[in-house]
Order: sequence, then structure tokens, then C-alpha cells
Amino acid sequence: MKYAMPAIIAMTATSLYNIVDSIYIGHGCGALALGALTVAKPFMDICAAFGSLVGVGASSLLAIYLGEKDFDKANRVLGNVIVLNVILSAVVMLVGLIWLDPILMAFGASVDTLTYAHEYMEIILYGNILTHIYFGLNALLRSAGHPRFSMTATIVAVVVNIMLDPLFIFGMGMGVRGAALATVISQAVAVVWQITKFFNKDELVHFHRGIWRLNREITGRALAIGMSPFLYNMAHCFVVIIINNQLKRFGGDMAIASYGVINRLTFVFAMMVMGFNQGMQPIAGYNYGAKKYDRVLKSFYITCLYATGVMGIVFFLGELCPEIVTRMFTHDETLISLTIRPMRIICSTMLIIGFQMVTGNLFTSIGKAGKSIFLSLTRQVLYLIPLTLLMPMWFADPLDGVWWSIPVSDTMAAITAAIVLLTNLPKLGKNVSTTARPSQD
Repeated sequence: MKYAMPAIIAMTATSLYNIVDSIYIGHGCGALALGALTVAKPFMDICAAFGSLVGVGASSLLAIYLGEKDFDKANRVLGNVIVLNVILSAVVMLVGLIWLDPILMAFGASVDTLTYAHEYMEIILYGNILTHIYFGLNALLRSAGHPRFSMTATIVAVVVNIMLDPLFIFGMGMGVRGAALATVISQAVAVVWQITKFFNKDELVHFHRGIWRLNREITGRALAIGMSPFLYNMAHCFVVIIINNQLKRFGGDMAIASYGVINRLTFVFAMMVMGFNQGMQPIAGYNYGAKKYDRVLKSFYITCLYATGVMGIVFFLGELCPEIVTRMFTHDETLISLTIRPMRIICSTMLIIGFQMVTGNLFTSIGKAGKSIFLSLTRQVLYLIPLTLLMPMWFADPLDGVWWSIPVSDTMAAITAAIVLLTNLPKLGKNVSTTARPSQD
């Protein structure tokens, strides 16, 4: 709980920012702007996926090195994270700016929503380097034993963002550009806060000469471990793109806006589960490196219990009061009426999602890249993509098929995670693996 609670508070604050941002845009710019934000989200998630490729992998590797008492490599992880993030974020920014409109159209934008989506993403892409560094350093702060400092950095970003949103959107009349600018500025403030900790020479992990040169072993291991969340995020983006296009095809821009509202609800609680996962990750990684496997399993069981409880909340909110939730984001009665039923459908399987998320994170935390990647891809690639394309043909109303493809894939992914877990728990318990290095098994 020492590691999880700061992470949960930070992730919840981030998710609440996303809700507040959507509320400001929905009420200040209209339903079409809210739909445009839904179209832009997978693009933002792709940018974040490259950040997670470096940040999550490096944070797990840092915890493993600290467990092995290899402090020199632990410090080199810090320098390598900064350099890799700058390189990858610059490439993503340039590609995104050059082909922005075609990308947004492929992601589900229409003639009516393209302008909003373009204005928002243009600003976000210019600040992409700050975004990558912010998430990367936050992940390392948790693994370096500073979960509260990491939490504070996130809260600082959220508070600044929420303060700037109404100023830019309403006070200065900047619309969606104002929301994006508020996001970039808030992350810049958070990065300044983060680096103050790593400039402290009294810290075990800190900035100093000799850590900036890319190290093949460190970057290779970090990217291997981070490949699972990277592929998960990329697959999720691809799925959202397909869903957006299917919704546009069968329901139009309003159906996409409905999906955006539902995503905001589920996102809040999924971020809480990610907070528990972040609290579990350094503990599981450290104890795996120290060969204390009983603690690895105990941290997993506790995290599963809390994750299920959190997702139970969104289950009851989506089933019992979908109209109240929707009215938080918009006053458009058409959008409200179109969102109630889909919200009940999508939230019907929320109770099993937490388990699936935690199971994938377990294998990421202990460096089992192969299994983690497989679990990351099952829901998104193996199940949700085919079902999203096929199920509309099985329903009288094709739009219903799109909505139902989501809970059906969640159920199948949870069953798959349970099979993989039951197959590998005995191996972990018997100390079959004596190395903390990531493997491809």
C-alpha cells in the first residue's frame, strides 16, 4: 500500500483531469468537439505507447537492478531513459505533424470533427517530448523508492491543467486548442518538479556524468520488458480506430461521442487499477530479483483483490445510473439518450477486467516478456478486432454488434489470462527460474 496508494492517487488525479477536460470541451465546444476528442485519443495513446515502451520497461529494469544491488546500472537506466525518450518522442512528433490530417481521418474523423481534432492534436504533438520525459521520470521515481514524490508530480500537473483549462477555453476563447495547451504547460511544470529530485546527489539514483551514453544491455532489456505495455497500448489504439470507424459507419459522429463518454467513465477506474499495478511492479520486480518468490505471489494476490473491487464500482455506476454519468459531460439530449444503453452493455463485464490487467502486469514486473506480450495482445488483437468487424453482421442493428463486441472480448481475454496464470504459478512457486533477466518464454 505504501507504493500503491501514491500511484492510485496520481492515476486517479490524471483520470479526473481527463474527465474535467472532457467536461470543459463538451460543455464549452459542443458534442462534435467531444467526438473529435474521442477521435484524437488513439493518436494520443500511440504517443503514450512509445513513452511506455521506454518508461515502463526501464522502471521494471531499475527495480530488478536495485534488487540485484547493481547500483551502477541502476543509474545508467536513468540516463538512458532520458535519451531514448527524446529520440522516440521527436520522431513521433515529426511523423504526426507531417501526416496529421490523413491520420485523423483514418482514426475516424469526419468533415465535421476534423478541424477540432486537428487543432487539439497539433498542440499535443508539439509538446510530445515533454510528455515522454514526464511519464518516463515518473515511472523511475516509483521504482527508485519515491512513490510519494511521483504522486506529487502528477498532482502538480493535474492542478495546473485544471486551473488553465477554463482560462484558455472560456476566458481566452481558445476552444480545444486551449485544452491542449493547458495539458502541455502542466506537463512542463511537472518535469521541472521531477528533475529536482534526480539532481540531488544524495539520492541513490541521480544525474551524473557517464550515464547518458546509450548502453546496449540496458536499452535492450528495457525495450524487451516495455514491449508488452507498448504492444498493449498500440493494439488498444488500433482497436479504438477500428471501433471509431465502425461507429461512424453504423451510427455517425454521435455514436463516436457516446463511446467517448463511456471511455471516460471506464478510464477513471482503469487508471486506479493501473495505480495498483504500479504499486505492485517495483515490489514484484525487486523481490523477483532477490529471489523472494513468495512475496511476488502475495503482491499479485493483493493487487487482484483491490483491482476487482475498483472495477466493481464502475460496473454498478454503468448499470444503475448511466444517464447521470452522461449528463456530467454534455447537455445534448440526443447524445444522452444514445449513450445510456451502450454504457450498460460495455460495463456488464467490468468485474473481470481488473484480474486480466493485473495478470498481464505480473509477468511484465518479473521480466517475463513473452507471456506478458501474449496477454497484452489477446484482448485487443486476438479477440476484440475480429469481433468488432464480425459481430455487426450478426445483429439486426449492426451498431449493437459493435457495442457487444467489447464485453464479449473482455470475457474471452479474462479466461485466457486465467489459463496462463494457472499454468505458470506452480513454476514460479517452485523457483523454476533463478534469474531476474527478462526471457522470451
